Amino acid sequence: MMTERLYNGIELPAEWPPRKLDRTSNTPMPVPYLQAPPAVIPIDVGRQLFVDDFLISDSTLTRTFHRAEKHAANPVLTAQTPDEVALRGSLYLGHGGLWYDSASGRFHLAYAAGWRGPLALATSRDLLTWERPELAPGRGNALIARSIDDHALWFDQEAPPDGARFKLLELHRRWPPVGITTGQGRPEWKLDAQAGDVHCLATSADGLSWSSQTPAGPPNTAGDYCSFFYNPFRQRWVFSIRTDYFEDGRMDRMRAYLESPTFDQGLDWSTKVHWTRADRLDLPEPAESYPGGGEPCQLYTLNAVAYESILIGMHAIHRGPHNQFCADRQIPKLTDLELGFSRDGFHWDRPDRSGFIRCSRQEGTWDRGYLHSATGVCVVVGDRLVFPYTGFSGVGPDGSRGDYHGASIGLATLRRDGFASLDAGPQAGMLTTRPVSFTGTRLFVNLCAPRGRLRVAVLDEHGREVAPFTLDACIPVGGDHCLAAVRWQGGEDLSTLRGQPVCFRFELTDGELYAFWVSRDGSGRSDGYVAAGGPGFTGPTDTVGKGAL
Repeated sequence: MMTERLYNGIELPAEWPPRKLDRTSNTPMPVPYLQAPPAVIPIDVGRQLFVDDFLISDSTLTRTFHRAEKHAANPVLTAQTPDEVALRGSLYLGHGGLWYDSASGRFHLAYAAGWRGPLALATSRDLLTWERPELAPGRGNALIARSIDDHALWFDQEAPPDGARFKLLELHRRWPPVGITTGQGRPEWKLDAQAGDVHCLATSADGLSWSSQTPAGPPNTAGDYCSFFYNPFRQRWVFSIRTDYFEDGRMDRMRAYLESPTFDQGLDWSTKVHWTRADRLDLPEPAESYPGGGEPCQLYTLNAVAYESILIGMHAIHRGPHNQFCADRQIPKLTDLELGFSRDGFHWDRPDRSGFIRCSRQEGTWDRGYLHSATGVCVVVGDRLVFPYTGFSGVGPDGSRGDYHGASIGLATLRRDGFASLDAGPQAGMLTTRPVSFTGTRLFVNLCAPRGRLRVAVLDEHGREVAPFTLDACIPVGGDHCLAAVRWQGGEDLSTLRGQPVCFRFELTDGELYAFWVSRDGSGRSDGYVAAGGPGFTGPTDTVGKGAL
């Protein structure tokens, strides 16, 4: 049977997606491509990040994983409209949607306007000051002007302007809806209590007029907070489907996987396969740090997006307490946002479990608990990545308390490519890549070394330096730059090495190395993916390099 070879040299097995993972096991997910990487790794797509050892042959550098920084202006979106205030004072992503629209020059966030309120839209030019646009007379900023359960919205940058640019996944509890009535000034579903829960898909060209909703599978196929994303590396829509496993009276939330070349045609979620779950490395919350702590962890949600040469997976890890405990004590559940990385679109490597964005856990704070990420995950703004997220305080604007009260939206930021760095101190450290191949011409790095320096050599298949690209001839690179060119005395054009297997050897002193890539020209363009977009980019990939800085 034919196998599929990916952009990075990984060959997928004949059985895809894999069907043999054990959902009852709490062993960390195996990652086959890290155990047996390709003999030669093509690196034409995107910046090459050091989040794992996929690219590394040997190294004396020390890897550090970095947390996102919560913005000082948080929260940037709070309950203001009548729906948002009346419906538990909640304005939340669950999962909503995030994207940058280059035509308008604005960032967009789709969110729930109140607990189980309408699906609404906010826009911003700077991510700090947000507006609620009047989308149509009498409609306010509602994309869907009725009560809506959990949802995921994706802005398809590759769809034509008059095509299905907006793609929606929505959960209907008790399908089918048998009509629409108006209550408290807003339309809402009247639901048939005899049917089951059904997830439905719809599309729209403008985000206002929607196609008929298509069930993604039979009733009760999945739990709540399902989501989806587009995997551009394989041109597949991937559905992140919640499933539950029950053992000894305890529910364990986890994820199932389904992929499709089309978004809303021919899908049957009942054909899903087990994907991933929390495992033994996800440590329970200490009992003394949050009420009801000590419970085993669960995988609450999983959103993902293509960033440069990998997929970033935002895993919401549920650390308890169980729902009834939270309802009785009127406190939010505890979910932290943690990262996973995938190079084949299915297997997740989760090397750091310290929490990428963590709840404050403190009463009186806006993000005490129950963090949610957005579909789209993050945007690229100059030399920073920005991650909107929801936090719950457990207290509404009117002082009412509850587990789903008082939700607001804030921002967390990270250096571009800054998920992990390889570091050296005063003593020089070395890193040599595995054999790689490229068709570009210029080498660039993401480096923070204001007091140090980086030198690079190119090695042939026998480990010998290739003149003039030797360590001694390299002009040292220093400073703090997310896009820095590497040059050698006597040359910087690598085009004579196109298509040949070579290794890069990095010598680093007093600095942090985040990424490297070979650009097709001097702009430093990476031709990798830019998550949910950002200012300066002309599409879903980085074709401008320095132009976006």
